[in-house]
Amino acid sequence: MALRRFARIDVLVSNAGIFIANAETDAYRIEDFDRTIRSNVRAAFLMTKFALPHLRKTRGNIIYTGSEAGLNGSPMFTPYGGSKGFLHAFMKGVALEQAPYGVRANCVCPGPIDTAWTRGNDSPIPPEAQATIDEMVPLGRRGTPEEMANIFAFLASNQASYVTGALWLADGGVTPAKASAGDRVPEELRGAPPGVLDLRHSHDGLRDKEVYRAPG
Repeated sequence: MALRRFARIDVLVSNAGIFIANAETDAYRIEDFDRTIRSNVRAAFLMTKFALPHLRKTRGNIIYTGSEAGLNGSPMFTPYGGSKGFLHAFMKGVALEQAPYGVRANCVCPGPIDTAWTRGNDSPIPPEAQATIDEMVPLGRRGTPEEMANIFAFLASNQASYVTGALWLADGGVTPAKASAGDRVPEELRGAPPGVLDLRHSHDGLRDKEVYRAPG
């Protein structure tokens, strides 16, 4: 579609992914594991494989969506964290391999973002765990979709022309934190910055309504 409309590809954003089950590893359904790998790993590989010939022509770049879970692990969602760990290493390999062609590759690693994945009945995270998310984040709140979009926009731009092979953590301090720290942040400092984008669908819910949680 991009080639038909624009006759070129300058940027590939590999952002598709799923986060579908809440279960200990031995209770995790094999079909959910396979779906996670197909969406989070295989799709990123295929998008990269077929976009690279076009990105070389434009000296374009690739931005993957990783996760702090790819660095820290994700209890009850271990395949998800593992799939993001793959993307982190895959991105670095692509960045080194494609540098001679002038193609950059980077990866944004969000923490908990204020979407249907972390809030509401459609989230695979149980409601009692959702209630503690903000307390786990040193900044005392979830990130916003617009805050993440700003990072992607920078990495895609020529302003980031010397940035490649980098993992960009945007997790509110979750990764270096030693324990829950968000409860120490005063309420008046927990608000997200006012955005300028009209993001009407942040809490619309997951397209795939089949969310599995282990019994108990």
